[in-house]
Amino acid sequence: MSLIEARGLTLAYRRETVLSDVTFAIDRGEIVTVVGPNGSGKTSLVKALIGAVQPVSGKVARTPGLRIGYVPQRLHTDGTLPLTVRRFLSLPHRVGSEEAETALAEAGVPGLGPRALAELSGGQLQRVLLARALIGRPDLLILDEPTQGLDQPGQAAFYQRVEAVRDTTGAAVLLVSHDLHVVMSASDRVLCLNGHVCCEGRPEVVASAPEYRALFGTGTHGALALYRHDHDHGHDHGHGHHDHGNAHDDPAEPRRLNG
Repeated sequence: MSLIEARGLTLAYRRETVLSDVTFAIDRGEIVTVVGPNGSGKTSLVKALIGAVQPVSGKVARTPGLRIGYVPQRLHTDGTLPLTVRRFLSLPHRVGSEEAETALAEAGVPGLGPRALAELSGGQLQRVLLARALIGRPDLLILDEPTQGLDQPGQAAFYQRVEAVRDTTGAAVLLVSHDLHVVMSASDRVLCLNGHVCCEGRPEVVASAPEYRALFGTGTHGALALYRHDHDHGHDHGHGHHDHGNAHDDPAEPRRLNG
């Protein structure tokens, strides 16, 4: 059984549909990256998975007792507050020193507990947020564009750490990212959204698709290409059935979903 599964998920805000008929699952130990242009529904999908928003139709099925760790895009704090990393890790529930240090070590920042939160670099702060998510020993880590504001080496280092966390803890990982050039090597599977599922498959499979630049531009040097659905070209052919044919199993062909 999958850890978490979206089944025919449709989401709307103020009666405007933002995601339509999304079906996918995350299994234990795998890293799934969700990509898509701004406004494509990536964060909405995350909110539905963690139960923060209710779908118009469809459902989210979670394995019983599923523990989810969440790393947000950014943390807004008052720089004048004398808040140390150690105290931050104990909010809102007290965490033992050994447990806190273990989480910091897993996140790649051992010994950072006494430091003031306001003095951390952007990369260090993201590692602390990762440590906080790891304290609950999650089965699934969800990271919503966690490297915004970091330079490319910082992004790559963070994703390498996430991959190491998966390897050492066995947690599955759902990444929401624009950083396709650095997440590609760390991903087992890529899910492309643009109001619906445009394409999904192994990174090395979707990497050969020629339509990538038209949807995402050239900022990632074409490192990861994803097929677009005809709907994304501005021709709305409606949301038909999903094609679950042999293309998904052919290493030479990305899985294309008709909708």
